[in-house]
Amino acid sequence: MRPYLRDLKTNIEKIQRDIIPLRDAIVNHPVYTQISTLPDLRIFMGYHVYAVWDFMSLLKALQINLTCVSLPWFPVGSGKTRSLINEIVAGEESDLDNAGSQKSHFELYLDAMVQCGADTNGINVFIDSLKAGHGFNEAYHLAGTPAAARQFVDFTFDVIKTGKPHLQASIFTFGREDLIPNMFTTMVNDLNKAFPDELSIYKYYLDRHIEVDGDHHSQLALDMTTELCGNNEAHWAESLEYTRLALQQRIALWDGALEEIIANKNPK
Repeated sequence: MRPYLRDLKTNIEKIQRDIIPLRDAIVNHPVYTQISTLPDLRIFMGYHVYAVWDFMSLLKALQINLTCVSLPWFPVGSGKTRSLINEIVAGEESDLDNAGSQKSHFELYLDAMVQCGADTNGINVFIDSLKAGHGFNEAYHLAGTPAAARQFVDFTFDVIKTGKPHLQASIFTFGREDLIPNMFTTMVNDLNKAFPDELSIYKYYLDRHIEVDGDHHSQLALDMTTELCGNNEAHWAESLEYTRLALQQRIALWDGALEEIIANKNPK
């Protein structure tokens, strides 16, 4: 292996080692052991859907920064990063749902919420408010967005607003992909056996997420982050810092869901 490539691999491995405690805290978060009924899962989905939505916004920010999305067209960046981000966007924005129709993973998640009986009014009001020109704070207020979800989305958009593709790519790569633990998929599979009419779409979503995001897209994202950070040590240091922050935000999001699930189980 050439020294340059070896150094890049070392930087990737350094981030992966450094974030092990935070990743473990997410994968072993107590929220998963508290989800044992459909009402529990519906609450969890009400939080998670905001992460699914802003994941798409983070993805499109990368596409905007790494490709030409305006007229007249000019080549932007390198052909390699254009190829990487466009392939990920195509998979996330127009995948096949359980019925064979093309739709985004966010739309698939909404379908799963509807089938499960989870409340989609909040996220729909939030998005409609943004479409109508309201700012984020007003949209949160109108939608009744949970505080933990607000903070999670705010952090993502703060990173988007930096305009730094290497930071956007880093939190996308290390802070968003491949974080669904086996215990959660096992729990959903067990619930699906008891309630197939309520959970078949959600099971499909999770299976698809693991198959696409946790495998192929994860490698593409690693390649993209490596390409964008290159041999710039300052970029790698910033990437590690923001990756830590992104994972802390995920823990806080799950903390919020856990608190509401427990409160719902034990009403005062």
